[in-house]
Amino acid sequence: MTKLSSSILNSNFLDLRSTIEMLNESDTDYIHVDVMDGNYVPNLTIGPPIIENIKEISKKPLDVHLMIIDPDKHIDSYIKSGASILTVHYEACTHLNRTINYTKDRGVKAGVALNPHTPVGVLEEILPYTDLVLIMTVNPGFGGQEFINSSFNKIRKLKDLIIKHNYNTLIEIDGGADLSNAAELINAGVDIIVAGTAIFHSNDPLSVISSFKKIK
Repeated sequence: MTKLSSSILNSNFLDLRSTIEMLNESDTDYIHVDVMDGNYVPNLTIGPPIIENIKEISKKPLDVHLMIIDPDKHIDSYIKSGASILTVHYEACTHLNRTINYTKDRGVKAGVALNPHTPVGVLEEILPYTDLVLIMTVNPGFGGQEFINSSFNKIRKLKDLIIKHNYNTLIEIDGGADLSNAAELINAGVDIIVAGTAIFHSNDPLSVISSFKKIK
């Protein structure tokens, strides 16, 4: 069954405890935490101290997405802060195999993210070592952007590659997902849907989360 990772990027950070407590009682599978450094992407968000605070009260595993330059310098901090999944960008890593194996050796699932312009073929050598691939379906940096429709073909290509080699790699997508395109995403081969705006800009976040989980 496809899983849901609820992104807190567009939640109310002044009331973050209430947000996490709401997600604890929801059907979401993960809490998605976007880390942005203002360099790799044109936005700033949060770092390890806030993630540690979230971990203290979260009943859900933390799906931490690093949109930062030179992530190897900071991986230990984010593992220590409580990440269950730690995803780095292919475009930001010089020695991706080392980064993936380092993360997994510390008991954390390792993901690789691809920007919209990066073809899935670049991952062919790293897929055997990777727990998941996060396909950015918007340009990274801000929530609330429109879904890039060419992403469906990209998802299908990646799924074909995974099936061809009988890998266990999961496909996650991030950006522009809502209840109108979730079924098509699942049919294309997505295993984990990241949703933020669709949840937190609604009048009833719990209901939206429940609706996502009912889509097959």
